[in-house]
Amino acid sequence: MNKEAANRYLKDLSMYVININCALKGIKSNIIADLSYVEVKRIVITTNNIASLSDLQEIKKYIKNSFSTEVDQISFLRLPQSKSYLKIVGILFISKHSNIQILSDKVESILKANHIFNDIIFVSKPKIIKISPKSDIVIICINIWDTQNGSNVKKIINRHFNIRSFIAMVRGANMNPEVLQCKNCWK
Repeated sequence: MNKEAANRYLKDLSMYVININCALKGIKSNIIADLSYVEVKRIVITTNNIASLSDLQEIKKYIKNSFSTEVDQISFLRLPQSKSYLKIVGILFISKHSNIQILSDKVESILKANHIFNDIIFVSKPKIIKISPKSDIVIICINIWDTQNGSNVKKIINRHFNIRSFIAMVRGANMNPEVLQCKNCWK
């Protein structure tokens, strides 16, 4: 969503919530849109209950019709989810054959093309962290959207796949593993 559409949406916020509720009532839905706001080029709509797939489709249809010129595409609608943190191990920072560093954008395209990451939505770009300043091995930290019971993580944790000529493995990680923290300070 561009800035002008976001400002227009914010200006007429209550009207859009009322219209979304009318659209939901038209399909005999039991949910009601409580709140709506714009967050970094995204529209966030909260409801009084968990929305069904038909509810989400009706909201998507309303938004596309209301913002047909300003919204290029609605990439996905999703129910509230949690974040899961993973790390990928077993990769060299610089390829010995070509002396090319591994880059975050390249890693992301490789991961999205790999079959084990089907239906996985990344929260942010992968972070590449060298194990030590003199080491040529890296850990790639990825954050993904997951369900409350962790079903997305269960599908890919401890799985192997190839990046370049290396066999990488997906492992579980702590939140923000790239930030070094003293455990005594965080008690």
